[in-house]
Amino acid sequence: MTLRDLLTEGEHALQSAGIEDWKMDAWYLMEETLQVTRTRYLMDSGRAVSEEEKTRYLEQIDKRASHIPLQHLTGHQEFMGLDFQVSEDVLVPRQDTEILVEEALKYVHSGMKLLDMCTGSGCILLSIVKLAAELNGCKEVTGTGVDLSEKALKIAQENRRTLGMEQTTALLQSDLFEQVNGTYDMIVSNPPYIASEVITTLSEEVKDHEPVMALDGGPDGLDFYRVIIEKSPSYLTLGGMLFFEIGYDQGASVSRLMEKDFKDIHVIKDLAGLDRVVYGTLKA
Repeated sequence: MTLRDLLTEGEHALQSAGIEDWKMDAWYLMEETLQVTRTRYLMDSGRAVSEEEKTRYLEQIDKRASHIPLQHLTGHQEFMGLDFQVSEDVLVPRQDTEILVEEALKYVHSGMKLLDMCTGSGCILLSIVKLAAELNGCKEVTGTGVDLSEKALKIAQENRRTLGMEQTTALLQSDLFEQVNGTYDMIVSNPPYIASEVITTLSEEVKDHEPVMALDGGPDGLDFYRVIIEKSPSYLTLGGMLFFEIGYDQGASVSRLMEKDFKDIHVIKDLAGLDRVVYGTLKA
């Protein structure tokens, strides 16, 4: 069997299993499992593969065919141009969440302190702090990532270490604000926001393999927004800002929740024209 034959077998298996991006996933698994670059494949696709290579690759294909997320098999995901370690203990960073980072970056300035509530892999906090310095030239921007899950914080810690950000960021295990002290200039959050009854309708990759505690936002999906919005004024500096990722139909609901203590509230849509981010400034 040649490398080309093996890739074709992987593609067919994933297509038969109903994997949406079967062709791309089959390639990524070959690239990761056999350390084959695209250039090397084009030059060497006719070479014979060993039984060990075949077994190793097809084992990964079988796992993906059972709807284990690709990123759980490769162990990483790119986000904002940075490479993040992921596992079944954290949500896989998604392109939609980059909108939250991009909007927050517009308001970050030197000396700012950030709080990332429900940090998960740490991708939001670490991206903002790193890119604020590298792209915007902001100095001494620091931040703290908070999560209840000890396993998630271990992944965030590894990402923090890999990105060389142990001096500019901290991680804290806490049930929302329970262990949080001090004040911050900006709070960002991608909290659980899926309504409980909707979770069973999600794709197998999500409902069966991503942490439910990072998905379940209560009966109407707004439980975490209510608590964070209520508590945030006590942890924000004067003129501090609160940023959320939201579900496609939650822009108006979350905005209404913010109106009591926040002003200049904006809803930002994603590339599909759906609500994705809401933010506002703490009233004086």
